[in-house]
Amino acid sequence: MSKAEIFSVARLNAEVRQMLERGFGAVWLVGEISNFSAPSSGHWYLTLKDEQAQIKAAMFRTSNQRVSMRPQNGMQVLVRAKLTVYEPRGDYQLIIEHMEDAGAGLLQQRYEQLKQRLAAAGLFSSDAKQPLPPAIRRVGIITSPTGAAIRDILAVLKRRDPSIEAIIYPSAVQGQTATAELLSMLQRAVVRNEVDVLIIARGGGSLEDLWCFNDEQLAYALHSCPIPTISAIGHEVDFTICDFVADVRAATPSAAAELVSHDRRQWLQQLQQQRQRLSASWQRYQRNQQQQLQVLQQRLQVQDPQRRMQLNSQRLDELSGRIQQAMRRALQLQQRQLVQYQQRIQRVHPERLLEPAMQRFTQLQQRLTRVMTEQTKQRQQHLQAQLQQLHLVSPLQTIARGYAVVSNAQQQVIRQPQQLAANEVFQVRVAGGEFSAKKLDD
Repeated sequence: MSKAEIFSVARLNAEVRQMLERGFGAVWLVGEISNFSAPSSGHWYLTLKDEQAQIKAAMFRTSNQRVSMRPQNGMQVLVRAKLTVYEPRGDYQLIIEHMEDAGAGLLQQRYEQLKQRLAAAGLFSSDAKQPLPPAIRRVGIITSPTGAAIRDILAVLKRRDPSIEAIIYPSAVQGQTATAELLSMLQRAVVRNEVDVLIIARGGGSLEDLWCFNDEQLAYALHSCPIPTISAIGHEVDFTICDFVADVRAATPSAAAELVSHDRRQWLQQLQQQRQRLSASWQRYQRNQQQQLQVLQQRLQVQDPQRRMQLNSQRLDELSGRIQQAMRRALQLQQRQLVQYQQRIQRVHPERLLEPAMQRFTQLQQRLTRVMTEQTKQRQQHLQAQLQQLHLVSPLQTIARGYAVVSNAQQQVIRQPQQLAANEVFQVRVAGGEFSAKKLDD
């Protein structure tokens, strides 16, 4: 055995540690805490175990300061840790980087997995989201009829716009039946189609309290809902799957009510602003009109109105005379043109052209009659000659003299016996009609 193959204990532990750390990296696991200790250094030391095995673990102060709970023996926890070896003792152990209660941790994992799956399916895409209608007169609310969320929504609607009608679709928002009831109320709202927008709401709570809003079937139903939807679940820091799927996410139920309503005070303020703007505009218009009136008055004072009327009257007389002269010249021109037109009409009057045309028509009609009679006679003689020649070469004449025409099933004339196969049926046409026959075997 060569010297290079001999390991020291320290070297072996170091290489095993490196192999574990490179091979596994960070791992997640669930276990029960035992042998928990927290010395004055601030580090935590514990053992994670289940029914069949256990492993030592350590969580240093820089990491455990971010843990919101206080670990206790017997507590089920979910941890993220790196696998390593404590070289001085050769102990195989975990260095914990993150710790949380196992129940909440598993729910968080399920939440993240569902979120990733639905995002990949396109349920969170902004292209699929509907805008809220500009005018909302009726709001549907899916929530608990006795919870704080419905009280907050109704209070905001009453304060901001009492004309909006609220229709409540009562449902549990926590517990085993909550998901089924939420889904049923959503389907009822779609079938009734009686609201302009739909709010699904509940007050704040833990991840377990809000878990009914993280259901996959509810997410797909919300995604396909034809009514614009607002998700108002929990507080501003709470996010559920419904928040990502809904068309609009409101931080709180009260915020959702503000989204669907217009503040009356804001309307009154806008109305007052419009009134002030209208009054200012009217005052500016009056000042402009007054200025124009003053300008016109000054112009009238510079030139005497009576003198202006006299000039206009003289100008009117001048224009009237020019119009009369123009009308007389136009009338004379039209009269001369009328005389010219009458003379031209006399030269081309139909009565002067009709008599020679009628004579020519009679001559042509007589010639046409003679030509047609001669051509008809010639064609009849030619047709008679053609019929006689056709009769001489007609096969019917040949058949009438005692001959027959033989043809196969394809209507082909048979001139040689070899054209027919043995036992083949053929047709024979004679002067008196037609019959079938069969060729006998050779």
